[in-house]
Amino acid sequence: MNTILNFLSDGLLQLNGWQIAAITLVLVQVTIAGVTLYLHRCQAHRAVDLHPIVSHFFRFWLWLTTGMSTKAWVAIHRKHHVHCETENDPHSPVVHGIRKLLLDGTDLYRKESRVQETLDKYGKGTPNDWLERNLYMRFPRGGIFLMLFLDLAMFGVVGMTVWAIQMMWIPFWAAGVINGAAHWWGYRNFKTPDTATNLWPIAFWIGGEELHNNHHAFPGSAKFSYHKWEFDIGWLYLNILSLLGLAKIRKVAPRPVIDPSKQSLDAESIKALLTNRLAVMADYMHKVTRPVMKRKSCLGDDCRHLVRRAMNLLKQDPKLLDPNSNETFEKVINSDEELRTVYRFQQSLAALWEKLHDNHEAALAAVSDWVRQAEQTGIKALQEFARSLPHYRLGKSSMA
Repeated sequence: MNTILNFLSDGLLQLNGWQIAAITLVLVQVTIAGVTLYLHRCQAHRAVDLHPIVSHFFRFWLWLTTGMSTKAWVAIHRKHHVHCETENDPHSPVVHGIRKLLLDGTDLYRKESRVQETLDKYGKGTPNDWLERNLYMRFPRGGIFLMLFLDLAMFGVVGMTVWAIQMMWIPFWAAGVINGAAHWWGYRNFKTPDTATNLWPIAFWIGGEELHNNHHAFPGSAKFSYHKWEFDIGWLYLNILSLLGLAKIRKVAPRPVIDPSKQSLDAESIKALLTNRLAVMADYMHKVTRPVMKRKSCLGDDCRHLVRRAMNLLKQDPKLLDPNSNETFEKVINSDEELRTVYRFQQSLAALWEKLHDNHEAALAAVSDWVRQAEQTGIKALQEFARSLPHYRLGKSSMA
């Protein structure tokens, strides 16, 4: 009798509270690893190939801990990238509001997962074998209840709490924090046509998924971190799996190669600038716009506040700014001729990328003309940046 009571109370493992807490942390990290490695980087973006053993393990584990189907998750995520921050975006806080995403983001996911057109259009290439059709998709709640039984068997009564944490992990961190907060708060390395931000340094908890601005800048990259001080634990996992022969990394974000000895613009410069256009624009912000704006911030407390606000707004897509933000931005930019010039050259540099797709002569002429005009402004930071453009050259292929 006592044995039965002990089993019901403490489960098969007979662990103390700290041991159960540690195991729970490991379990939820396996779940988030399944989302970021299998669903996201492998299935949705094809940035990495996982060994069938790894893929099948994650499919089974995600069935136990989330009940999500691969096809639905992939389709919804791909649609999010195609229609980001528009009415067709399945989970944009710009459209639905941050409160809705944080508190009830799973409702938006469930609604979109029932739209057959979304599944058919964006879910192509996902598993459709016997297990997927007859187990994972046919009994989506079966795995969740099996996980409850296993938690109760292993941990006893407290297994109910372990199970509840497992069930809440993805709805809170993925549907709420990543889909919501990572499009609302945080910092931006790259000016992408959306509101995606980075929420570093909580990579350990959510698999590196919080480096969301980096991901939207380079969605096909298996690596989400960009700067040396950013940490993507998912990338660490992939490198370990790769060393074990269980993963093949297909693509990572390109990195600019700067060669100071290269002094003239040529075909290689044009190709390198186009390949690294987002990094070039980020470099412009860091080396030109920011220094010029900082010099203007000494004009008084009110001006400092406006300049800081404008610097943040400069990293946003103008189409996504609200009227008040637009008014603040225009007020700062138009307050000084040097600021207007720097911003005008930033806009014209961004417009150059379309011309770089033309023939070699036209592209080279367009960039050379931009450099010549920048040299004539007399703005030191802008001149130095313009002189650095010939230094760009092609590096190693981004294919791993």
